Amino acid sequence: MSKTAKAIPERKDVDPKYTWDLTPIFPDDAAWEAAYTELQNVVSEIAEFRGKLGSSAGKLLEYFRKDDEISLKAEAVYGYASLSGDQDTGNGFYQNMRGKAMGVIVALQGAAAFSVPEILAIDDETMERFYKEEPGLLEYKRPIDKIRRRKAHCLSAGEEQLLASAGEMADSPDNIAGILRNADMTYPDAVDGEGVRHTLTGGLLTLLLESSDRVLRKNAFETYYNRLGEFKNTIAATLDGQFKQLRFFAGARKYGNTLEAALDRTEVPVEVYTNLIRAVHDNLDKMYRYVDLRKRLLNVDELHMYDVYTPVVADVDAEIPFEAAKSTVLDALKVLGEDYTSVLKTAFKDHWIDVYENKGKRSGAYSSGLPRPHPYVLLNHKDNLDSQFTLAHELGHAMHSYLSTKNQPVCTADYVIFVAEVASTVNEVLLMRYLLSRTAEPKERAYLINHFLDQFKGTVYRQTMFAEFELFMGQKSEAGETLTADLLCDKYYELNKLYFGPSMLSDELIGLEWARIPHFFYNYYVFQYATGFSAAVAIANRILSEGETAVRDYKKFLSSGGSADPISLLKIAGVDMSTPDPVNSALKLFGELVDEMEKLVG
Repeated sequence: MSKTAKAIPERKDVDPKYTWDLTPIFPDDAAWEAAYTELQNVVSEIAEFRGKLGSSAGKLLEYFRKDDEISLKAEAVYGYASLSGDQDTGNGFYQNMRGKAMGVIVALQGAAAFSVPEILAIDDETMERFYKEEPGLLEYKRPIDKIRRRKAHCLSAGEEQLLASAGEMADSPDNIAGILRNADMTYPDAVDGEGVRHTLTGGLLTLLLESSDRVLRKNAFETYYNRLGEFKNTIAATLDGQFKQLRFFAGARKYGNTLEAALDRTEVPVEVYTNLIRAVHDNLDKMYRYVDLRKRLLNVDELHMYDVYTPVVADVDAEIPFEAAKSTVLDALKVLGEDYTSVLKTAFKDHWIDVYENKGKRSGAYSSGLPRPHPYVLLNHKDNLDSQFTLAHELGHAMHSYLSTKNQPVCTADYVIFVAEVASTVNEVLLMRYLLSRTAEPKERAYLINHFLDQFKGTVYRQTMFAEFELFMGQKSEAGETLTADLLCDKYYELNKLYFGPSMLSDELIGLEWARIPHFFYNYYVFQYATGFSAAVAIANRILSEGETAVRDYKKFLSSGGSADPISLLKIAGVDMSTPDPVNSALKLFGELVDEMEKLVG
C-alpha cells in the first residue's frame, strides 16, 4: 500500500474523468421527477386488468406486455435514484429521491398483486389453448411457469396486495443499518508505528490491514471495532428486525422456514446450502494448513485477526494505478474474445464506472442491477492488487447483465442471484492465471498465489462461515429468540475460531465483525459467493484448456439471463451444481495451491 493514506475528497472535488455519467438514464433531476410522476399515474393502468387475465389469451398477452413497459420505467426511476444516492449517502435530497422511488415501486407491486392469483386460476388445459391462440405468449412461458410452480405459496389477490404493500416497511432494517454504517458512523484516525495518523473508514479498513506495519494493523483493527462496538446493540436490533420480516413473509407464504422461502424464489434446492457448509467443514484442514503457513511466513509468535490481510511475501506489493489495472484486466480477458473486450472498452470510455472513494460514498463495490441503458459499476479503487481484482470482478457482473439484456426479452433478462457471482469470479480466475503466466520469478509467483489463496479463503471459506452464521440467525429467530448483540458476538466468535483453526488467535473484537457486513440483510445471499466461486473455477479451467468451444458455451450462459432454472443454466457452461463435485474440486485446488506456496517459500 502507499505509505500515507490519501485524504478522502468531497464528491464535488472528484475528477469527473473517474465518475459515472447518469445522464443516459435521465438528463437531470427534473427529468427524473417527471418520470417519477408519470410512473405514479401508471398504477391506474394496471388496475384495468383486474379480473380479466383469464378471460382470453389476448388479454393475458396485453398484460405481460404492459408489465414489461412498466418494468422498464420503474427500473430507470429507481436505478437513477439509487445510483445518485450511493455516490453520497449523506445527501438528503437523493436519499429522499430513493425513498420516493421505492414507494412508487411498492405501490405498483401492490396494484399488480391480483396477477398471480389470476394466473394460477387458469387451468392447464386453458393455458395450453392460450399458447396456441396467441403464439406471442410463448415469450412469457418461463415467467408464467415460475408463477404456477409456486402455487402452494401464492395467496389470494387481497392477501398478495397486503404483502406487496408491506415491502417498503420490510426494507427498513437494511436501509437504517446502511445509513448508520455509511453516513453517520465516523472513526478516529489509526496511528502507525512511526506515529503517523491514517484516516480510517469502513472502506479503508481492509487497506490499512494490508499494511506491512503491524502497529498500524493492530491500531486500525482495534480502533475500528471498538468504535463499531459502541453501536452493536443498534445494529443487532436492525438484524433482529430483518429476520422478523423474513419470518413474516415466509410464514405468510406457508414455507417451513426463512431459508426455504429465500431459496425457492430462485429455484435452488435447500440441500445446496447445507451441503456447502458440510463440504467446507470436511475440508477445514486445508484452511488450517494455510493459516499455519501464514503464521510461519509472518514470523510471529501469535497470529492475530489483524494479520489476515497483509501480504506474506515482502517487497512485491506494488502500487497499481487505475489506468494500469484497466489495461491489465483487458489483456487478461482477451481470451473471451474481441466482442467481449470491446464492450468493456466502451464502458471505460463512456463513464459506466465510478472509480474512487469520496466522503459519504457507499462502501464496497457493485455492478448495478440497472442494465439499461447499460450497467453501472461502483468502485472504491485503492491502487492495489485487490482493487485490480475487484475491477475484473465487477466487470464480469456488468457483462453478464449486458449480454443477458441484449439477448433476452425483458421478462427473462434478469438472472437469479445463484448464478450472479459466476461471471464475476470467472474474470478473477482468468486474471490470476494471466498474471501467473507472465512470471516465473519465485517471490512474485508466491505473492500472486498467496493473493489467490486469500481470495479463495475470503470467498469459499469466509462466505461459507457467513452463510453458517446467517443460518444460525434464522434458526434462532424462528425459535422465538431475540438476536441480541451478545448472542451474535458469541456465535460469530465461535465460528471464527472453528474456521481459522488452532494457529489463529481469534481476538475477542472479531466477534463484532458481523456488525459491518451488509450482506446479512440480503436474505441468504452470501452462500452463493462460495458456490459461484466453485462453479467459476471449473468454467475458467475449461476455457483455458478447451478454448473456443468452452468460450462459446460460456457466452451462451452469459446471454441466457433467467431463461431457465439456475442449475440448468450452469450446465450450459459445463458445470453441474446439483452435485458437490464443483465445491470439492475447488477445495482440492486450494490445497494444491497451499502445497505450491510451501515449495516456493521454502
